[in-house]
Amino acid sequence: MTELTHIYPPVMMKSLHRSLFVLAFLSALTIALRSSQAQTFTILHNFTGGQDGGVPVAGLTMDRGGNLYGTASDGGSQGVGTVFKLSRRGSGWVLTPLYSFQAGSDGSHPYAGVVLGPDGLLYGTTLTGGGMGCEASGCGTVFKLRPPATACKTALCSWSETVLYRFTGDFDGGYPEQGDLVFDEAGTIYGTTSGGGMRSGGVVFELTPSGAESVLYSFPGSQLALPYSGVIFDNAGNLYGTTTNQGGALYQLTPSGGGWTENTLFNFNGDGNGSDPFGGLIFDHSGNIYGTTTTAGINRGGTAFKVTSSNGVWTLNTIYSFTGVFFNPHCGSYASLVMDGGGNLYGTTMCESQTAFGSIFKLSDTGGSWTYTSLHDFTGGSDGGYPFSNVVVDASGNLYGTASSGGARGYGVVWEITP
Repeated sequence: MTELTHIYPPVMMKSLHRSLFVLAFLSALTIALRSSQAQTFTILHNFTGGQDGGVPVAGLTMDRGGNLYGTASDGGSQGVGTVFKLSRRGSGWVLTPLYSFQAGSDGSHPYAGVVLGPDGLLYGTTLTGGGMGCEASGCGTVFKLRPPATACKTALCSWSETVLYRFTGDFDGGYPEQGDLVFDEAGTIYGTTSGGGMRSGGVVFELTPSGAESVLYSFPGSQLALPYSGVIFDNAGNLYGTTTNQGGALYQLTPSGGGWTENTLFNFNGDGNGSDPFGGLIFDHSGNIYGTTTTAGINRGGTAFKVTSSNGVWTLNTIYSFTGVFFNPHCGSYASLVMDGGGNLYGTTMCESQTAFGSIFKLSDTGGSWTYTSLHDFTGGSDGGYPFSNVVVDASGNLYGTASSGGARGYGVVWEITP
């Protein structure tokens, strides 16, 4: 499996890029028999590994004007990642680099996407950098980006970055991974790190708009919990997330007496319910939780699951089992699902597909059972390969996302599917 999964410690992205190409070579050996539904698949941008960035791990965020924002974990002026914007221009799309990380105190290698805060600015994290702790590379940052005060006259007009917090790898946590940040009504920021904390198993943290951090919960280092996916809120103010080690777990954090109480709702054990839920969680309108796992399940390729609650009892049901490939058991989904207005779920798999380069899929609830439709199977060529990102759905039903490799230059792509 690639370094992106972080079964191994974080490494620099050039090593990751080499690993992706090794996996691409091995993928060519796999043959699967499964048809996919024809869709209009379009590449909106081919990353070059230069100023525009390369190896996009995270998904995209869409503003009210239909512009797309995202991060690339590699490339840029110092080769450690970028933040970009994609805007429609005529019949096509144009990518504008917004910020190029400098491999110093500003952070490096963003694995998570950027989100629009209550103030309309962009917020995100970097996996490394910041210059504090975790050897010389730093343990990661939380940052925000502000557009220039006057209109840009060139394509390389950089936004200004403010680092809200630099992790030390100590009690405060370290290495914020793929989970996007979330905000409460007061504008307070919440997220997770995969390292550090009082018990060394990663933390769930809270950050005020001015950058004061508090740790809500430290996971036990003896369990190496590894919470990669970030957290989500329910209507009562409780937080939910997943951990990945030793099969992984789905947990709830409940505010209690000025602190937070952790409740483990479900332990994944590698059976038919899957294992290693790297992706985040979502709620539907009824309060049910949906997520994915990367491995195990009936077909050994990970699962999509639904969690329901009745009278305080939580029940997890597998709604689909992905098919694994022989050389990599962790081929399932590394991303959060997204639900459209009709209750359909959309997502990506990293290398579970007809060609073993990953797929974009749709799950439809048909009277209590779920029907799987492959919307696109990546080939690892000009269309890209190995998507780790979630899917964005616009009001017209168009889908958008990224793939971490392939494309015209081999550094990944931004894609669109129109129904």
